[in-house]
Amino acid sequence: MTSFQDFGLADPIARALREENYVTPTPIQAQTIPLALEGRDVIGIAQTGTGKTASFALPILNRLLQNRTKVQPKSCRVLVLSPTRELSGQILDSFNAYGRHIRLSSALAIGGVPMGRQVRSVMQGVEVMVATPGRLLDLVQSNGLKLNQVEFLVLDEADRMLDMGFINDIRKIVAKLPQRRQTLFFSATMPKDIAELAEAMLRDPARVAVTPVSSTAERVTQRIIQVDFTAKPAILAQLLKQEPVNRALVFTRTKHGADKVVKGLEKAGIAANAIHGNKSQNHRERTLAAFRSGEIRTLVATDIAARASTSTASAMSSITTCPTCRRLMCTASAAPHAPAPTALRSR
Repeated sequence: MTSFQDFGLADPIARALREENYVTPTPIQAQTIPLALEGRDVIGIAQTGTGKTASFALPILNRLLQNRTKVQPKSCRVLVLSPTRELSGQILDSFNAYGRHIRLSSALAIGGVPMGRQVRSVMQGVEVMVATPGRLLDLVQSNGLKLNQVEFLVLDEADRMLDMGFINDIRKIVAKLPQRRQTLFFSATMPKDIAELAEAMLRDPARVAVTPVSSTAERVTQRIIQVDFTAKPAILAQLLKQEPVNRALVFTRTKHGADKVVKGLEKAGIAANAIHGNKSQNHRERTLAAFRSGEIRTLVATDIAARASTSTASAMSSITTCPTCRRLMCTASAAPHAPAPTALRSR
């Protein structure tokens, strides 16, 4: 498939894609969309940034349109599970963008915000529910949501959910779903636990794998700095002071580590903010907005929370601190048509 027109999507969806300037599908989209349109279960091996969201949202929306039925109260027809609040919000935004001409009903269920509003949002039933596993179970256990009407299930970044300890929650959720459904399962890697989960959830799935691009973008320069473990905080502060940094994104492995890095930078006279799972959703959204606008120039994030941040700046520095070794991994990226500033990226 060389064009989105080749998929034969319904006109309201095709019109939304034209408005979004979607022309040529990515490899994961070209391989997954035709299979999903046929109703096949799919296992997709693809990393973040490959266009996964459209590869499941578009065929699901098309199939919803082909069989538009009234949604039962406290129910949903489509359930999408993702590991983080930020990713869940981005997925819902994509569904709403692609479905802008079909009067799509949708809801978001994530932690960090009062549950009462989310209970009210599904009272009349919705076609699409995007959720993190923990908050979804909260809704189900409080009788705010029933899962017996789910026709389409999507698991996005399944390996990340395994890393975050959600696998038992996912099994509990799947046990409440109808056996007759379409399941689309996406993961960047396929460790044993994830392979076993997929085998239990899917029926004769088609397998799609997209090899990530191994080369670094031309505008990105990378460095690894060998330092004594105890010297990392001082070296990090020195880098941020000496490099021509517009905005810096520092990744750490743990929430405690992110807070510790912020305190260390503030001691060195560098203003910094942290985002991670212990911060409220409102705080995280305000902090990300301030980072995008440049009001905050140094943002420290756990790898889990950082996904929403990595595309916010066209010229950005990021530093990854290796938590168990004596390395700082730095990348520098330049904005298009601009002089190359230094960007430090943490992983």
